[in-house]
Formats: sequence, structure tokens, C-alpha cells
Amino acid sequence: MTRSGIIGGVIAALAIGGAGAAFAVAWRPAIAAIDPPAPQSFPADLVKHGRELAAIGNCNDCHTVREAKNFAGGLPVPTPFGTIFSSNITPDADTGIGRWSEAAFARAMRSGVDREGRHLYPTFPYDHFTNVSDEDDRALYAYLMTREAVHAPARENQLAFPLNQRVVVAGWKLLFLHRGTYQPNPAKSAEWNRGAYLVEGLAHCGACHTPRNALGAERASASFAGGDVDNWQAYALNAQSPAPVPWEAGALYAYLHRGWHPDHGTARGPMAEVVSNLAQVPPSDVRAIAIYMAEVLGPPPPDRRREAVLAEATPGPAAQTEAQGAAIYAAACATCHESGRPPPYGGINLGLSTAISGPDPRNLANIVLSGVRPLEGERSPIMPGFADSMSDAQIAQLLNYLRSRFGRQPAWSDIEKAVADARRTETAALHTSAGARHAPADPAQRDKP
Repeated sequence: MTRSGIIGGVIAALAIGGAGAAFAVAWRPAIAAIDPPAPQSFPADLVKHGRELAAIGNCNDCHTVREAKNFAGGLPVPTPFGTIFSSNITPDADTGIGRWSEAAFARAMRSGVDREGRHLYPTFPYDHFTNVSDEDDRALYAYLMTREAVHAPARENQLAFPLNQRVVVAGWKLLFLHRGTYQPNPAKSAEWNRGAYLVEGLAHCGACHTPRNALGAERASASFAGGDVDNWQAYALNAQSPAPVPWEAGALYAYLHRGWHPDHGTARGPMAEVVSNLAQVPPSDVRAIAIYMAEVLGPPPPDRRREAVLAEATPGPAAQTEAQGAAIYAAACATCHESGRPPPYGGINLGLSTAISGPDPRNLANIVLSGVRPLEGERSPIMPGFADSMSDAQIAQLLNYLRSRFGRQPAWSDIEKAVADARRTETAALHTSAGARHAPADPAQRDKP
């Protein structure tokens, strides 16, 4: 055999071997379909526990389109790589998980593989759910299998090649999926360990509050250092937290349980959905989460006590360049925020606002545009949105003034762009949600009634 023939043979062998190895890594067997189990076959207490766990996991908000059926999927999840649509997790036999056995459900939670053996995209945070116990997976399965079955075919993801090939996900898992359940820390209290189990597992807090690398995985070296979610900044929840008054366990518990705290304001954006769900779970679990996260945040610096922060934020006269923003503030904001009434009847003292002290103006722009909606059935803070009554230029002037008057950091840059992006994102979200409710899943069916 010639030298070139030998080299060609080696290359062919390597290619075949590489393809075989890739297949071995990527291939997962299907798990046999079952007949949908009868709802009454699940114990009531198991279903109740599953409902609480689903609320901790925020499952409904990721798997439900606004004004559509619960858990029917179709919610668009924007990523740097394209848009992925959440799946139908109702017990519908044809389009949901009705034919999934408990083993198939557990595999999806632990390994990110569906019943048919397809790799799931990590927008489904199985890199956290791998920490969920067998007992809690069983309860979640019982809860979902007793929901209303909704016929809702999956929408086609909008991903470019090669990311639209699920074999790519297998490679991502080799790099970033660390399988295994949470192991308690014997040096910590039972309450701390419960909080750690929930935060690092089902609650998947780091999925939003940790920055990601170029491949979309959480940066382990920057845990809880802040992230980006739907044009909102999920603030750092470690020593880098921009909160003017440091968080402590009691404030965290009140904020997570009620949705607001007088030293930290009101939950808004994606966080409002989280606290709405946490209102449905046992207070002991919310307190455990608060205790664990208070340790992640670290002890508060002595120079950032509430009184010192408010003293530093005492307003002074507006500079000439801020006159327009000051006038807008006086007309639209001061009536509530300088009324002296505590929340929820008055606005938070803006010297305590994390949105004003944050590293960029996105969250504040979102709040001014869309306002703060009250919690259904409760007395809670409320603020009107100014999207229809203020131009982008006026909102930018207001934000610049608020940062200068109440913040302790340098002025933001590109405020005008942040406001325009916030308005565009809000409009797009409304249109996309409406489209997700009404567009058929199969592209071939979209022109049919």
C-alpha cells in the first residue's frame, strides 16, 4: 500500500471512530410510552407537594403564554443564539407529556433528554434540576399529570445551523452538565441546607443571577454576580450587589414572600413572577432561601446602614443641565416619592432604589415605561407606566436626573439607547406573546384556519 493510501486509511479510520464516538455520546434510547395515568391514581398530598415545588421552580411562567392555558408551552425564550420555545408539559397524550412515564420525566429533569431520546436545550435548566431529589421529582410528576391536558403542538425553534441540530447539545453537556444531587453541608443548619438545596436546584436562582460565557453556560467563577433576562438586569446577589442598603435575611424573606420591602422597593420584571409564585409555598421554604442567600451576599458593610445611605442621598439643587429632568420628576414622581408615606401607600425613598444605583439604566427604564402593577387581591405598591405619556427623550432626561440626584455612582452612558431598547423590547414582547397564542405550530398549517 502506498504512503498516501496508508494516510488516507488512517484519516478514514479516525473519521469513522470520531463519528462513532460522537454517536455514542449523543445517542439516548427512547423510553416506552405509557397510557396517560388517571389523575386520581396520585395521592392528594403528593400532588399538593408537587404544586408547591412547581411554584418554587417558577414552572408556570416559563411554560405558559400570557392569557393562554397553563403549562401548554409556546413561550418564546430569546437567547444570543436564537429563540427557543418552551414545551407543553400538560398531560396531553399527543402534544404534552401524557405518555411519559415517571422515569422519562426524571431523565428529562436530571439529564435534559426527552422521552424520545432527544437532547433538550439548556433553556430548560436541567443543569440545576439535576440537584432535585427523587422524591421531589415524583411529586412534580404527580402534580403535572393531574393538570388540565391541553392540545398544543410545539412551535419550531428559531435557531441557525448547526445549533438547530440537537447533537450539539450533547457536546455542551459534556462541558457544562455536572450530574448529581445536592449534598448537604453538615457544618450548616438544616434551614441553611434546605435553602441551598432549593436555590441551587429547583429554584435555579443562578440561572438568572449568574453571568454566562460565550457558549451560554453559567460562569462558575462568577456565581451570583448578575445576569441578563429579557432586557432586565438580574442584579448581583453576592458582595457585588448594587443595593444601596445591603440585604439581610429578614429583608430577603419579606421581599420574596410579599413582593416588596421598604428598604428595597417592589419586585418587577421577571422577579415579580418569581415572588408571585413564592407566595404559594410554605413560608419556611421562603425563609430557608433567604437565609442561604444572605450568606451568599455576605455581611453588610458598616458604612452602608440605612440611615447613612439616606443621609448621603439628601437631595440638592438640580444642575442647569438637569433642569428638564428635574421638572419632569417634580410633575410625575415627587407627589408619591416625596409624600413621606411608607410603601405601599407612598413611593419608596429613591435614595434606596437599586434600579437607580445599578450598573446600567435598563431596569429603571423598564419601570418608568411600564410602571408597577399591584398584586392581585392584595394591598401592594403600584405605579403608573409612562410609555404613552413621555417620549424617549423625556424619559432619558428623567433617568439622568434621578441618577444624578439619588445615586452614588457616576452618570450612566447611552441612556437614550437603553430607553429605546426598553420600549422596543416591551412592544416586541406583547406582539410575540400574541403571536404565540394564535399562530399554529406547524409552519405548513399557518395559512389554514
